[in-house]
Amino acid sequence: MAEKQNNNADNSSEKETSTNREIKGNMYQKPLDLDDVLTNELGQFGWFQIRNILLVAYPIAICGLMAEYVFSAAAIPHRCRIPECGEDGKSHEFAPAWITNTIPESGSGFASCERFAPRDAGSNGTLDYCPDDLFDRSKTVECDSFVYARDNTVVYEFDLGCKEWLRVLAGTLYSVGTLLVLPVTGFVSDRYGRRLALVISIFNLGLFGFIRAFSVNYTMYVTLQILQTTFGAGAYSCAYIFAAELVGPKYRVFTSATSSSIFAVGQVLLGSIAWVLPAWRHMIMAVNAPCFIIVAYYWLLSESVRWLLSKKKYPEAKKILETVARVNKTHISEKSMEALMNPPQPTASVPNADAPGLFRSVIRSPVLLRRVCTTPFWWITMTFVYYGLSINSTSLSDTIYLNYILTCAIEIPGFYTAVLLLDRIGRKITLCSGFFFSAACNIAFVFIPMDMTVLRLIIYLLGKFGISMVVTSIYLYTSELYPTEYRHTFLAFSSMIGRIGSITAPLTPALMTYWHGIPSMLFGCMGVVSGLLALTQPETLGTKMPDTLAEAEAIGTPGSKIKYTVTE
Repeated sequence: MAEKQNNNADNSSEKETSTNREIKGNMYQKPLDLDDVLTNELGQFGWFQIRNILLVAYPIAICGLMAEYVFSAAAIPHRCRIPECGEDGKSHEFAPAWITNTIPESGSGFASCERFAPRDAGSNGTLDYCPDDLFDRSKTVECDSFVYARDNTVVYEFDLGCKEWLRVLAGTLYSVGTLLVLPVTGFVSDRYGRRLALVISIFNLGLFGFIRAFSVNYTMYVTLQILQTTFGAGAYSCAYIFAAELVGPKYRVFTSATSSSIFAVGQVLLGSIAWVLPAWRHMIMAVNAPCFIIVAYYWLLSESVRWLLSKKKYPEAKKILETVARVNKTHISEKSMEALMNPPQPTASVPNADAPGLFRSVIRSPVLLRRVCTTPFWWITMTFVYYGLSINSTSLSDTIYLNYILTCAIEIPGFYTAVLLLDRIGRKITLCSGFFFSAACNIAFVFIPMDMTVLRLIIYLLGKFGISMVVTSIYLYTSELYPTEYRHTFLAFSSMIGRIGSITAPLTPALMTYWHGIPSMLFGCMGVVSGLLALTQPETLGTKMPDTLAEAEAIGTPGSKIKYTVTE
């Protein structure tokens, strides 16, 4: 019995020695990084991380307020002005009793952009009485001036009746600015720090936005719109960095969904403010005024630890890491601190002249080429449908504010549903389900009768729920399909191409002038195509994150699965 115990002890000692050698070998192979310290010592999601998320919730919510063009440039019912009946301005009664004598009827009541041609009768009607014999009902002419049902948007202010493509330009320029902002924010963030980039971005949002409330013409309004987003729309990415960078790997997807949910809360607040302050100038001032409080964040928010370490600002980084340990009631060892403060210097490597370049690697690999052609289309569809549904929600019914609030609020359960499904049923199934479910709802919405308003709203909201699942899934799935050597390049490429969707989404309301179902049918068809394309890619759940092209090509094969060994 004693001999057996000794043998077991020897075997155990041998196993421990072997394990120690393996751990030490891995340590030599992979230098200690911040993720290792968060996982093993500081804590992946402690009080410091929670405090950080609560702090950045304010600027993230402010970013959600910036889509106010949805209301400030919202379409309003309009019709031709009838000077023969005494109308000399654009604020007369919108639907007087005699209106059908002067304007042809349409499916929505009466035409918006044409009227019956006036006869040279030598007499005129009045605002109370305007007979049809003053007009030639067999002939129509285009409007040269308009009367509006409301006066609370730039459409009334700058007389944009029947200039639908010009009206939706505000939303398109907003999205163009979000593309132009990338190099601006990247330069400030990399050169001067994430904290300064966040403060400047939010301040710029408030400054240009507040000035835009005093626009004297539509040109000034849209010019300030693109300037506002070009110099301020990078605020969300800056705030997201602070929320996610000190969270351990296990909680990154959850933190991403939380950040997206806070953005949705900001959009809900936008709908509420617009509801309380419908006049577009007052509404713009109200949503931009809170931006100036962000100046205090230069002293409230700690600088990015990862940026400090990358810039070799070790004293400041050490101080923040010690604060994390104190707030989380954990401890960071001297050995770990020393490893972070003294990272190994990269060895100079001789470029391999025989190694193929990026373009050649893509062409030579059918698997990689297929993915490079597939993932950008996912991103285009995601941004197109996501923003398109939000923008078009204001046309669902007369309760435009409530429609917008509900359409944004439904995103929150969609984000967290994806978090629950990604690690259970897999990345591919979650992404496909989101695309197909949203597509089915959008296509069904087209054929629901207009008078069934409740059912139309429910189906519309379910479509937004489905695409919200895609928003959470697509970033993770795209990252896991590409090898480390090309991952950042192709993720950035997919995201950049995806901006095509957000740029074109604001134009979709203009298509409703031809047929009411065009936007929803477009959303549905693109969702179906993207869902089918997602089925062509392998599942990445339970697979090792690929480091090389060969490993990326092997995803989906039995050898790509992570094997866990249980020792007794």
